[in-house]
Amino acid sequence: MVKNTEINLSTLAKDLKRTPSDAVVIGVGQGSDGPVLLENPLTAKSAEALTDSLKVLGVTGAADQVVRLPGLPETGSGVLVLAGVGKVAAGRPLTEEALRRAAGSAVRQLSGLPTVVLALPTAGVADVAAVAEGAALGAYSFTEYRSSNDGLKDPVRNAVIYTDVTANDALRSALTRAGLIGKAVNATRSLVNQPPSHLYPESFAEAAKELSKGLPIKVTVWDEKRLEKEGFGGIMGVGKGSTRQPRLVKVEYAPAKATAKIALVGKGITFDTGGISIKPALGMGDMKSDMAGAAVVLNTVLAIAGLGLPVKATAWLCIAENMPSGAASRPADVLTMFGGKTVEVLNTDAEGRLVMADGIVAASLEYPDAIIDVATLTGAQLIALGNRTAGVMGSDSVTGPLKAAADRAGELVWPMPLPEELRPSIDSQVADLANIGERHGGMMTAAVFLREFVGKGKDGEQIPWAHIDIAGPSFNNGSPYGYTHKQGTGCTVRTLVAYVEDILAAAA
Repeated sequence: MVKNTEINLSTLAKDLKRTPSDAVVIGVGQGSDGPVLLENPLTAKSAEALTDSLKVLGVTGAADQVVRLPGLPETGSGVLVLAGVGKVAAGRPLTEEALRRAAGSAVRQLSGLPTVVLALPTAGVADVAAVAEGAALGAYSFTEYRSSNDGLKDPVRNAVIYTDVTANDALRSALTRAGLIGKAVNATRSLVNQPPSHLYPESFAEAAKELSKGLPIKVTVWDEKRLEKEGFGGIMGVGKGSTRQPRLVKVEYAPAKATAKIALVGKGITFDTGGISIKPALGMGDMKSDMAGAAVVLNTVLAIAGLGLPVKATAWLCIAENMPSGAASRPADVLTMFGGKTVEVLNTDAEGRLVMADGIVAASLEYPDAIIDVATLTGAQLIALGNRTAGVMGSDSVTGPLKAAADRAGELVWPMPLPEELRPSIDSQVADLANIGERHGGMMTAAVFLREFVGKGKDGEQIPWAHIDIAGPSFNNGSPYGYTHKQGTGCTVRTLVAYVEDILAAAA
């Protein structure tokens, strides 16, 4: 169902002419006095002539600027590409994220060229890894529902990184990791981009099985009969208004020598009309992306398995379609959630927290070291943090490392508080809880609701937990930028993989 986009990654340390390519990319930065040609493999004479011509050519070095020129004899390519990396300062190396974005932007904009050499400055393995990851993220397209590919350009198939870094096991591992991360992010994007006519609870569950093939992964699916029998009232309550019945999917990677145990819970609303509390028509088509959280946690576990990390990682995909019908939940209905708590549904468009609550309870029963849930949960997230920054809330022991992992991965995440005065606002007159509360600070109110369902560990204390609201950054309605394409972005996969790597490194 999901046609993934992958790229071949390799390195080159010698004469460019030995590796024929369709384009060679070198970097240009924005210096205090104008554009600056960065370290590159050109001859001194060619580099000097090019430097003298930058302003005349209109090259600024701004991020995302890509300028194509005729190739030079020493490059072995017909095209020389100048890729902007943004602001630079003398004596200050480029950040990994600047390299990642420059490589991703160049590869994205060079679609139609099969092989591209990326000759950006790389001082060590981490820099090479950043360039490789950017290339893997930039090489993406989603065309599976086109009747013809006429006029469309295929993404770059081969990215060769020109570097002086000596080839060794660390470098090979870095390229392997970059390829797996790119594959996971692009699979997430493709799931988010699926039309709701084709991606619905049952087909999403099948896609999870398909994507897991070839990996040491166990996939378990709860259909509507099992969900009803076992008391998953949140998922059933949201999904019963649709003719396409809900699913809960457990995706488990359990290596024999696991040293940590993590649970990931993802919101999988394959289409969200708002239910009886129906949304306005304007922009409703974007609600095909309301399953991004489930796509993220699925592909995070697949990436962890592909990397062979010694951690037991379990993804819980809470999947339903939120539709209005004679069978749909009504405002004022009371649902009995998995685990027994009751919730008064005051707004059927606050459905994500209902399916997530069931998943969090189920995850808690396995006593993981931490639970992280990911969801396109609230419009309030966009109001608070905009389109590109995710909000993270929960236990300090999880939110702090998540923020550090996001910084390392190059993703934008910002910690938000959970003020105690918000808890009384979700009290109900007829049930244990109401599914909406204080309007102001709605992103945090939703997290306070979810916290009520986090179980206790074997030590009797609440399991460390974090909630990541990706309502804005999961879907790009604007222009492409860096390695980010339009529509599904695949955000947070890289952060979660980095988080797992960090906790393993800390325990080593």
